[in-house]
Amino acid sequence: MDLELVRTFLEVASAGSFVAAAQRLHVTQAAVSARLQTLEAELDQRLFVRNKAGARLTPAGRALLPYATQLVQVWEQARLKVSAQAGQQSVLSIGGEFSLWSAVLLNWLVALRTSRAEVALRTHVDSVTRLLDQVQGGTLDIAVVYAPHRRPGVEIREFLEEELIAVSTSPECRGLEPANYVYVDWGPDFRAQHDRAFPELRDSSTFIALGPLALRYLLAIGGVGYFRTRAVEPHLRTGALHQVPNAPKFSYSVYAAFSQRSDRELLDWSLAQIAQVAQSPGEAWA
Repeated sequence: MDLELVRTFLEVASAGSFVAAAQRLHVTQAAVSARLQTLEAELDQRLFVRNKAGARLTPAGRALLPYATQLVQVWEQARLKVSAQAGQQSVLSIGGEFSLWSAVLLNWLVALRTSRAEVALRTHVDSVTRLLDQVQGGTLDIAVVYAPHRRPGVEIREFLEEELIAVSTSPECRGLEPANYVYVDWGPDFRAQHDRAFPELRDSSTFIALGPLALRYLLAIGGVGYFRTRAVEPHLRTGALHQVPNAPKFSYSVYAAFSQRSDRELLDWSLAQIAQVAQSPGEAWA
């Protein structure tokens, strides 16, 4: 199978339209259509339904999606192994949820590269379900996620546990009001706990899915929201932020999910690195 056909399929599935996929791939819309027609002919299945809103996956397209993703990733890993630079004997493939990259994974990536320059690194950003699919399928060595579900062949290890606390830019703040509340999405477990405690804040006018971005926004605009304890510690010390008295705290845990089929020595080294990063001072978590 021509991998360009598979990559085009994945772009259309991600972009939601043939036009947007063509722009991403720097080809014409006709080329995208031709590639997908060839792929559909090979599979003898229709993969997309096209309408005014764009392109929607058919049941066959949804069934193909995880295999197409793995197919491209396996090829990329094989290509990297074969064409690796002299001295690069190992390849480590790591991934994480989008909102974790600024807080945890960037520092981890730097630590990995600094510690062992001979290891080739591959990084991925995706949803927790797709990351775990890739770990289970063997195309990803380690995924860093908020709330992993147990999978056969996948080990899970908690490496970070702290609390989410309510902080405000105003020292007079004594509660959480919808008018100035910034709803930060810390994952499904947090949302469930938070929405039970504060149903009136569920439809806050400001919703931000990335913690570091939300913190910068809060410091610039003002307001109140929930943030990781260590991330706000420097701002609490300077007086830029103030903890809201009597507001409930929520647990915040981050896990590493890794494949039992991966190189154990490489896994142990990389997990030790992320455990060390997790103990870094709060200033490193901005």
